[in-house]
Amino acid sequence: MGAITAEVLISRLVEWGVDTVFGLPGDGINGIMEGLRRNQDKIRFVLVHHEEAAAFMATAHAKATGRIGVCLATSGPGGIHLANGLYDAKLDHAPVLAITGLQESSVLGTAYQQEVNLDRLFEDVSEYNQIIMNPAQLPTLVDIAIRTAYARRGVAHLTIPNDIQVAPAGKDPYQTVAPVVAPSSSPVYLAPAVRPRDADLRVAADLLNGAEKVGILAGIGARGAGALVVQVADTLGAPIVKTLAGKMVVPDDSPYVTGGLGLLGTKPSEDLMEDIDVLLMLGTNFPYTKFLPKAGTAKVVQVEIDPGRAGTRVATDVPLVGDVGATLEALLPLLEGKDQKHLRRYQEKVRDWREHLTALESAERDPIAPQYLAAQLDVLCTDDAILTCDSGTIATWAARHWQIRGGREFYLSGTLASMAPGLPYAIAAQHAHPGRQVVAFIGDGGFAMLMAEFNTAARYGLPIKVVVSNNNSLGQILWEQMVLGYPEHGVRFGEPNPDYAAIARACGGFGTRVDKPGDVASALREAFAHDGPALVDVAVDPNEPPMPASVTYEQAKKFATAFIKGQPHPAAIATTLFKDKIQKLRS
Repeated sequence: MGAITAEVLISRLVEWGVDTVFGLPGDGINGIMEGLRRNQDKIRFVLVHHEEAAAFMATAHAKATGRIGVCLATSGPGGIHLANGLYDAKLDHAPVLAITGLQESSVLGTAYQQEVNLDRLFEDVSEYNQIIMNPAQLPTLVDIAIRTAYARRGVAHLTIPNDIQVAPAGKDPYQTVAPVVAPSSSPVYLAPAVRPRDADLRVAADLLNGAEKVGILAGIGARGAGALVVQVADTLGAPIVKTLAGKMVVPDDSPYVTGGLGLLGTKPSEDLMEDIDVLLMLGTNFPYTKFLPKAGTAKVVQVEIDPGRAGTRVATDVPLVGDVGATLEALLPLLEGKDQKHLRRYQEKVRDWREHLTALESAERDPIAPQYLAAQLDVLCTDDAILTCDSGTIATWAARHWQIRGGREFYLSGTLASMAPGLPYAIAAQHAHPGRQVVAFIGDGGFAMLMAEFNTAARYGLPIKVVVSNNNSLGQILWEQMVLGYPEHGVRFGEPNPDYAAIARACGGFGTRVDKPGDVASALREAFAHDGPALVDVAVDPNEPPMPASVTYEQAKKFATAFIKGQPHPAAIATTLFKDKIQKLRS
């Protein structure tokens, strides 16, 4: 059997170290599926139920391993379904290769069935985007696509007509008229060693050394440089604030960490931003500028790998273009030690804040407090656990009540903030790290969108644990409506409430439902002990608000306005807020 072009494509992926492709077959990629079949001893194909999940899995694979994630979809609607997960990769700078099918080249442009110009559709999401129109273009275009995805930290897309997929490998059917030969390259990517100029480092050091109160904001770009971040914090006596995506950069129990920032953040972090005279930003493009120091109140030193992003959010006095690790290694010898008075002040604030959070984690509250559920997860997860999370109120509970310690990792759709990636993220992370505990902490809204992928975990024997914080509503939107002064509308699902535990069992895994606080810990332990995928559906208080660290007068006013205008559940919400206050007073 002669080699076909699709086989060249797959073989080159193997040479790049790709061991997994997430996707869903279709008649537009039958040739590529044959290429996968012929190479099944070298590369595994993970069959999903929805192409959106395949793209999320490829993104999570890239985030969890640092290696290119690959997803595959057929022509037309299959390729369209990839888009949301690919935007997740684009906005979070994860290297992903999307491969799609296309109608046979002879019928392109004739409005053939499922004919969609996927190259045009993916023009915005892709850093590299090409149609393969000649077998001779492969494997070179695979090399360029993957190198570009790594170099620009984003999405590359290759779309291949059906007839090209099954054409003889290496065949060049056209007469060459230009002074060229068929392209040839190698599967090699060399990451640049990016270090700022000495003069820029000196200016940054002078500014930091001359400051009285320094604060550090660390993002996911500082991943792998946590020890250096701590050294800088110790030298400068500077508290460390972490973005949500950067939660795993430094452990939460570090004496330098004040927690997150923004609506999901902590009061000490919020106070710090109003107090400092220099902010050191490390590998972050934090978008919520309302929570950063007001213009003119603090100088800013920003370490950013992409010069186009330096100074995007706030005016940056000293931009340092470079890798965070390489930059801090060069900067540290230039820094002068400071006393720890500023740091000690915030350590006291952090102790008070943690007492505040602990009060909300009470097992005595009925209905179950989502804070209690998150805290129980924190207790029961191993020190090398990987937690994946959805967007919404669930992210608030994870950010505040699930702690990074040891080798724990944390992944979510950071910048896109899409619903539904928590489950596919967990599947991809478990594929990449088969020996580690992987837990998906998700809301019922996000789980319902892609819940068929629980069957994917069961089919592949992946022991992921799914914990559904079920408030039977779109909780984040509910509270956003009220903070705008509007009574909630269209955000509670009502009856009948799906039995997600039964769905998990029907998919081939373990499933149990909990609606009493006293049963939470035992149900989680039983699920964690199960040898295979397990789901715990926990009915939490639907009226528990994800309160910001500080409530402004304007927010309180709008919240009250929503009640006046006819908020449909005023008594239940008021009761929950009263319980929260009582628990804080008890602590």
